[in-house]
Amino acid sequence: MSRIAISSTGDVDFGGLVSHLLHVPDAIGKIILPSSPSHHESRNSESKGNIPTDIVDTPNELIFYMDVPGLSKSDIQVTVEEEKWLVVRSSGKRKRSENEEEEEGFKYLRMERTTQKLIRKFRLPENCNTSAITAKCENGVLTVVVEKLPPPPKSKTVQVAIS
Repeated sequence: MSRIAISSTGDVDFGGLVSHLLHVPDAIGKIILPSSPSHHESRNSESKGNIPTDIVDTPNELIFYMDVPGLSKSDIQVTVEEEKWLVVRSSGKRKRSENEEEEEGFKYLRMERTTQKLIRKFRLPENCNTSAITAKCENGVLTVVVEKLPPPPKSKTVQVAIS
């Protein structure tokens, strides 16, 4: 049975709560209702944000569209780890106004835009060609294209005459 977790900071594991209320088995609940990060993960010194992503599956490729407003292509790193994980990271260094250091008395009245590090990992299907990945960043949208491997040839049945 699922347990309802409440961290020392008062964060409630809503995925566990819903799973408990609906009596969802643990194996299915982990897929459908992912739990909130553990207390240890939320206290990690490197805060990580989430990158909103759309994924399109075509016959020949997977296309990832990610919102990365305010970041340039030099701030973003796209890698493949263990030949099965597509990993997108950003340094989180968003440039502020150029007047910031030039004018005396310049100060922010409000700073709402975050500058946290962003990371997103995607498990790639077996039929992806990890050596044929391209990425481009235009107008705050990172587009990553992962080519698929061609399907294996179908086996042929050959009738052999018995003499």
